[in-house]
Amino acid sequence: MSDWKQYYKDHLTTAEEAVKHIKSGDRLVIAHACGEPSYLVDAMMANAASYRDVEIVHMVAMGKCEYCKPEYAENFRHNAYFVGGTSRKAIEEGRGDFTPCFFFEIPRTFTTTMPVDVAMVMCTPPDENGKCSLGVSVDYTQPAVKAAKTVIAQINPQMPWTGPYSTIDVEDIDFIVEKDAPLIELAPPHIGEVEQKIGEYCASLINDGDTLQLGIGAIPDAVLRFLGDKKDLGIHSEMFSDGVVELAEKGVFTNARKTLNPGKFVVGFLMGTRKLYDFVDHNPAVDMRSIDYVNDPFIIAQNDNLISINSAVQVDLYGQAASEMIGPKQISGVGGQVDFVRGASASKGGKSILAFPSTVKGKVSKIVPYLDPGAAVTTSRNDIDYVVTEYGIAALKGHTLRDRARALISIAHPDFRDELKDEFEKRFHCKY
Repeated sequence: MSDWKQYYKDHLTTAEEAVKHIKSGDRLVIAHACGEPSYLVDAMMANAASYRDVEIVHMVAMGKCEYCKPEYAENFRHNAYFVGGTSRKAIEEGRGDFTPCFFFEIPRTFTTTMPVDVAMVMCTPPDENGKCSLGVSVDYTQPAVKAAKTVIAQINPQMPWTGPYSTIDVEDIDFIVEKDAPLIELAPPHIGEVEQKIGEYCASLINDGDTLQLGIGAIPDAVLRFLGDKKDLGIHSEMFSDGVVELAEKGVFTNARKTLNPGKFVVGFLMGTRKLYDFVDHNPAVDMRSIDYVNDPFIIAQNDNLISINSAVQVDLYGQAASEMIGPKQISGVGGQVDFVRGASASKGGKSILAFPSTVKGKVSKIVPYLDPGAAVTTSRNDIDYVVTEYGIAALKGHTLRDRARALISIAHPDFRDELKDEFEKRFHCKY
């Protein structure tokens, strides 16, 4: 029996025993999004009464997020790098914290301001060399394993293998728990007429051979619907979903013209259905890497013709975007938006796009005179490039404040254009 096999055998335990090694006052990093080890989290919650002030750190929580409930306020305190639907209330009510941070810099915090006591992750069974793949969530998960004093891992045969950069050694794991269980899946979003139109406009800015970064949701998926006639597109993205798989199978995404990592889908994490997970499993064209590589603007910029597509809550007439707050209420996080906006800006032939419906349910304009009081600026007016709504494309970079305001008003919902024009004339002392 090789050394790693003996190590594996010696460190095999139950979930109930493993979570007893989480101590009161520990900082616990949970693997990201669909890579969450739900079986271990459930075991931890069953043992909640044993803990006091355990700080739980992660970005998007796709599991039950029970540790954010009021009844566990003495046991756990959530510290979010990205606020989601299940964690917003805890942050809003003061039972949790939010830490602003560019996605690519999160791994650095694990060895500086936020040292990791425990990392709780999910990975594949080991290969013949004793290496386990972190599968669908490498992002900050792999750096957390490297930084943690204690690592608890759920070994799950249903996790896809996404090597060679997604691996950890068996010897990196302190407590090994075997559990065969389905991964968390994310159903494809509904795409309506508005999203379709936005997708069509975005696609018009994409050329054969471009490399794309796509966020999550209806608009990125709508963009993909209009790329069927493109050739040799590439992916360098913090994540992608099922929509990319169909176009990859049709030969649209080949990564052939990429100037960095040609022939490879470079990605940090995945959120989708089993179809996506099966596509990436043992796929030599897929390189899952940690986010301090994937989202580093210097690395991103080495991809020529890098097109980033993200969204925003509001864009004001100066051309600055709030993408993570509604007024003072934190609803999400910066994620990789600024990483890719800046990477695309430095890319030869690159473009960054902020795409969103012109209104919230037809009632509130998302193009506004000023950002709501209390809202943080996510993407500055110096960084913003293209803005797209269902009414068209506004090119802002390199244009005067007047010109960018005119362009933004032209793609605002018609119901709100008159008041925006009035504001324009007051602010710039000229006729619209």
